[in-house]
Amino acid sequence: MKIHEYQAKELLRKNNVSVPNGIIAFSLAEALAAYDKLNVKTAVVKAQIHAGGRGKGGGVKLVHSRDEVENVAKQILGMTLVTHQTGPEGKEVQRILIESGVDISRELYAGIVLDRAERKFVFMVSSEGGVEIEKVAAETPEKIIKEWIDPEKGLTADQARNLAVALEMTGTQIDSAVDIFLAVWTVFIQYDCTLMEINPLVVTADNRVMALDAKMNFDDNGLFRHKELLDYKDESEEDPAELEASKFQLNYIKLDGNVGCMVNGAGLAMGTMDIIKLYGGEPANFLDVGGVANAETVANGFKIILSDPNVKSILINIFGGIVRCDRVAQGVIDAMDTVNVSIPVVVRLEGTNAKEAAELLEKSSLEFLVATSLADAAEKAVAAVTEGAQ
Repeated sequence: MKIHEYQAKELLRKNNVSVPNGIIAFSLAEALAAYDKLNVKTAVVKAQIHAGGRGKGGGVKLVHSRDEVENVAKQILGMTLVTHQTGPEGKEVQRILIESGVDISRELYAGIVLDRAERKFVFMVSSEGGVEIEKVAAETPEKIIKEWIDPEKGLTADQARNLAVALEMTGTQIDSAVDIFLAVWTVFIQYDCTLMEINPLVVTADNRVMALDAKMNFDDNGLFRHKELLDYKDESEEDPAELEASKFQLNYIKLDGNVGCMVNGAGLAMGTMDIIKLYGGEPANFLDVGGVANAETVANGFKIILSDPNVKSILINIFGGIVRCDRVAQGVIDAMDTVNVSIPVVVRLEGTNAKEAAELLEKSSLEFLVATSLADAAEKAVAAVTEGAQ
């Protein structure tokens, strides 16, 4: 789950991480009231969407008066903000953060992610703050300093100090940075985060170290432990199809291709997408229907896949273990009777009662392309897209 910048800052503030004073606003009147309450001359108006690159897209503006707040808030609220992370369709700005201005001396970067190769979390810092860390990694990787975190010990004070020194901090800056790094790590672990970024982390003109921006992503599987975080969920920022899928306990992620996928099991779903690409196609989605591939589940899966107009064929790939293939086949047949599917559907069923399942599909009055193997299924699904385009 993703949250907005202002929400991430709330969590950081509660854990003694220094952040600028700010107030969220959903309307022009609220924006002006927020500016009045902050009682500062210089402020920043920041669009709140689940995407980076807001400043380059015109979603972050410095203001120096109430009139400027009014003009800028009018521009940003309701605008469709396009960044490198939103795609060309952009996202509508429904809320803005009015925040006190900060006199910045240096802009830095700090972040925590999981390094899957090392099987550890890694705390990264860089002197190149305020820019995309991916760009820094590609062009000047030597400017990223890393400390891998022992899962039993957590981030140590020595590691935090090493990171601060690597950023060429001095004196009280080091002590402030150490406190912030340790607090950020505490928040990261406490809330089952999968990503934490402070970009920029700034040193102010009066030597304070402060999180000027914050990004947090959470592991959905850990949310049952943090039900208070569900109040932060902004459904308007979610993909409508992904949101609909979650209501039926389906794991769906929209992609950019044209071959729809319906699979049971995350590993098999990943393998299915790989082999579609191997045969020259592009998967339109990741969809794991889990261990219950009955008529209702399959029907809901069809509806979600077909909500994407780019989908030109559907590949159903089910491995029957505890779930019998003949029951899955009957579920597919029943679902096709209730959902209007006008594009080719390729079905590959393997495992318990696969032979009986194939017979059910062949005897049905519906037009399925029955595959004998995963390779055959991918080839048929990709070919169906190509033939449909001719």
